[in-house]
Amino acid sequence: MLRRVFISIIFILAALAMLAGTAQAADFKIAIMQDKVGDAKKFHPLLDYLNSKEVHARFLTARNYPAAANLFASGKVDAMFSGSGIAGSFIIKGLAYPVVRPLSKGGWSTYWAVVLAPKGSAKFNNSSSYFKDKKVIFGSLASSGEIFFRSIPGSVSAAGAELKAPSHGSAIKTLGKGKADVAIVKNRVWDKMKYEYPNLVKVGEDKGANPDGTLIASRKSDPAIVAKVREALLGLTSDNSALAMKAKNALGILGYIETSQNDFKHTIEILKAAGVDKDFNFKF
Repeated sequence: MLRRVFISIIFILAALAMLAGTAQAADFKIAIMQDKVGDAKKFHPLLDYLNSKEVHARFLTARNYPAAANLFASGKVDAMFSGSGIAGSFIIKGLAYPVVRPLSKGGWSTYWAVVLAPKGSAKFNNSSSYFKDKKVIFGSLASSGEIFFRSIPGSVSAAGAELKAPSHGSAIKTLGKGKADVAIVKNRVWDKMKYEYPNLVKVGEDKGANPDGTLIASRKSDPAIVAKVREALLGLTSDNSALAMKAKNALGILGYIETSQNDFKHTIEILKAAGVDKDFNFKF
């Protein structure tokens, strides 16, 4: 009798372990890039919202763009809230496709690169000659950073030095301290920080825009689950429940809007001009 009870307990425990493993495997894993510990906390209310819509998701964080790219490329995540440089690279490589992107409370969903320099500097002439012998700082693999810089023919050989910053804000701070001559950063970040740096000015900008913070999905992900995630996120805009409002307020958004590969037209153009192709390994 005891032997039968013991065997039954073993079977029950094994079944529970299998169920737990299945549940864990069913989690929709989303990567989030954070350049400071704790930055990803603002996404936690969104996780609660997704779970309320029966989307069993969990987040994995990455400290910078290259780390996020490696997580995605290695198959450790199903999707990623991504900068356009990384998102566009995965689209070029045929590994991912865009799903949705956030609509800010200001009503915008795109951004572009701005070129910053100390007050009194010459205007950016849209040529590599502007960077001659200068120390240029930018975010690695960012479409409004390294990608824009490299998309300008001859910029790499013209520059005196390339400095990689962990974030757009860090690039601005470094330029403000006089440790670089030029910074190429995201215009939205500059708009927030420019009043802190009266010694810096915008001397130029990119002529095209990039989708901001797009959720891209792996082509290996279950399309049915991706569709469920898309539906939940698109529904956030009109949802005034406590969970929805908490998520929108934490992220500073009105909701999410549909995003397609066509929205990445300019991004893909500058990526290809920078040398990104199907064999690109997320470093130059």
